[in-house]
Amino acid sequence: MSTERREGTTSEEHYRITPRRVSFDWDETPLHWIPDEPTATHVINVLHLLLPAGERWFVKVFKEALPLVDDPVLLKDVKGFMGQEATHSVQHAHVLDHLAHQRLDTEPYTRHVDFLFEKLLGETPPFGAPIPTQEWLRFRLSLIAAIEQFTAVLGNWVLHAEGLDRAESDAIMLDLLRWHGAEEVEHRAVAFDMYQHCGGSGLPRYARRVEGMAVVAPVLLWLWAWGASYLIRHDPQLAGRMRYSLREHNRAVRRGLLPTWKELGSAIPRYFRRSYHPSQEGSLRKAVDYLATSPAARAAAGAVGRAALG
Repeated sequence: MSTERREGTTSEEHYRITPRRVSFDWDETPLHWIPDEPTATHVINVLHLLLPAGERWFVKVFKEALPLVDDPVLLKDVKGFMGQEATHSVQHAHVLDHLAHQRLDTEPYTRHVDFLFEKLLGETPPFGAPIPTQEWLRFRLSLIAAIEQFTAVLGNWVLHAEGLDRAESDAIMLDLLRWHGAEEVEHRAVAFDMYQHCGGSGLPRYARRVEGMAVVAPVLLWLWAWGASYLIRHDPQLAGRMRYSLREHNRAVRRGLLPTWKELGSAIPRYFRRSYHPSQEGSLRKAVDYLATSPAARAAAGAVGRAALG
């Protein structure tokens, strides 16, 4: 079992990953929270479709792997990661409730996402596939590490996405996305370190890492396109007058409302480098600075402080 860690990192100087028990009030958030931009709104809304089930799955897989962790620093990181991901799952599920209240039912889509994570990627291999328990766990850890590569890229993007501010996007949704994005940058290396620690050694470990990304990248693209198409087709305010189109998507990219294809695509070859480590993604300082000003994160910190005083 590998115990590799980032060079020059000691337990004394190690950044502590801590869950924040945030909450958001969705009462005033409109369905098209980016005004007059249904395509950009719903492309980003796919996050809410994927993350509740996906991040619950992250936590379940990491719980399976916890007994394999003999590095105390990594163990603290993993527990902090699990706490953050559990909170993300809950908060994005609340957005699904908000969409349902606005007559946009997401259940016909999310039940497929639930099946993917709970059945196809559950604790035992699907369809009785003869995959050894250790290998199945390592494969799922490699998938999480690859997914977290994209969440770090997206987190870094949304922290810098001034186009969303210029478009006068809903302040509550922006805070949710940026709070979440900042925490993704905070813990951007944990899933990778967990895989490296539990994934064996040498060429087989690297090959499985490549395999994880080779699976994740096309599946995520497919789920995202399907999710955006679903949301636009079922948007009650559009009443069937629109469909998802690359032209509208690319127009939103040019306005700075969505990440560029280059930003997303270039994350893949970086990840394939043998020397790669996710600490190279984004800016921890930018993430920490946002979390110091986020209304939801500040409220959560205040609630913790009041509870301690009480």
